[in-house]
Amino acid sequence: MQLNLASEPFRRDRPMLVASFVVALLMVAVLGMLITLIVADREQSRDTRAEIERTTKRLAALTSEQSKLESILRQPNNAEVLERSVLLNMLLRRKGISWTLIFSDLERIMPHNVRLINVRPQVTSRNTVLLQMVVGAQSTGPVREMLVNMEKSPLFGPASMQNWVPPSQNDPLYRYRVSVNYARKL
Repeated sequence: MQLNLASEPFRRDRPMLVASFVVALLMVAVLGMLITLIVADREQSRDTRAEIERTTKRLAALTSEQSKLESILRQPNNAEVLERSVLLNMLLRRKGISWTLIFSDLERIMPHNVRLINVRPQVTSRNTVLLQMVVGAQSTGPVREMLVNMEKSPLFGPASMQNWVPPSQNDPLYRYRVSVNYARKL
């Protein structure tokens, strides 16, 4: 064996080999971690699919039961009972509106020189209360003040004025028809 260090200098490959070995070990560790994550993800996906399948079956059973019950309710001899229960539920919802609270809340926002001539609460399809009112005053200023107070109050929403009637010989008041959402819960 001929070794001439002048023409072929001694190579230092050991640090490069050690670094390559360390990088290879790190890559194997990362590969193991990725395989573990993939297996865990597959198990979780399998559990999720099983849960979705159970929920879908339960939904189908409930939908089937609901359609059976609705067909029973639609029968002519049950239609009268259904209509009566709908009517009773509507009356109970209307009864849930507290007149005392309505008048108490209106008293807080209405100026002393505005008269409440008529108030009609209605329950909307979204289970909120809409107040349709007719108010009267000697001038327009107090009514404007009442509308501003309504909009500032957390119990009332924005008020909309449908129409107004000027004073006449029989009625000395300006009359305003106002609608406003009432924020009290039923």
